[in-house]
Amino acid sequence: MYDEERDQYLLVQHIPGTGSETKSQFEIVVRDTGLAPAKAQVLLKNFQHYFELAGEWEQRAKTLVVMDETQTIVMKLARAGRLHLREKRLAIERTRKELKEQSLREGKAIDGIANVLKALIVPIEEYLGQQENFVQIREAERVEAKRIEAERLAEEARIATERAEAEERIRIRLENERLRAEAQEHEKVLRAEREAASVARVEAQRLANGERAKVEQERRKIEGELQKVREVERQKIAEEERRIEALKQASDSEKLREFARVIQGIEIPGQVASIKARRAVADAYGLLKQASEILLRACGEGG
Repeated sequence: MYDEERDQYLLVQHIPGTGSETKSQFEIVVRDTGLAPAKAQVLLKNFQHYFELAGEWEQRAKTLVVMDETQTIVMKLARAGRLHLREKRLAIERTRKELKEQSLREGKAIDGIANVLKALIVPIEEYLGQQENFVQIREAERVEAKRIEAERLAEEARIATERAEAEERIRIRLENERLRAEAQEHEKVLRAEREAASVARVEAQRLANGERAKVEQERRKIEGELQKVREVERQKIAEEERRIEALKQASDSEKLREFARVIQGIEIPGQVASIKARRAVADAYGLLKQASEILLRACGEGG
């Protein structure tokens, strides 16, 4: 922490060594405008002490440096200095307006001098304002950093939740498809076996009627065809299982495209009786279409 008495001393002490530099700036402005010596003396009388003030505060302001929130005295000194310079800057502006009315040439010189003075004072004033509001500036930076971090964490959580939900939906759909395919295949086998048993009974009856040789030949033919049918069905089951397994290992984009394909393949009732039912069907179809488009956009396809 800084010593309070030292800070107060820094505010009121006189810092020499700036008069010649500011006077040179004044002389350059007067020379560049071509102002007569008599007019230059008038300007010197009105503005010289402001040059000295700016040079003095250019050095004095550098002694006021806020390093932490506990330096309230330095912040108050910075505020007092800034307000003092603001008052002088406004006084310079009033003097400029008053003197400029004398003549166009004087106005040009006054403008140049005032601009130089303001260029000297404004940076000091801004610097002191930063020292004065050190706590508020630091707090605003902390608040902004916390806000950005909170938004980042919330976005990451949202993305993770949506990804997990999408993966779970795909897993459930794939499992349902597998069970449905197995049930359909089992039914096909049972139906084929029933048909084969029925054929066998017919053939047995024909054999009993004296056509054993012919029936036996036909039975073998049927059994061969049935074996072919079973083989084809087994191959279809194997291909479906490979497709389902490949889909499980697929990327997110491939899973999304497969999900979109399933949605697009949903059959909509062709005929419904009431207007309400037709509207419901149309709305449902629109929602399914939107869902499919969302999935395709998510994997880089669609409009």
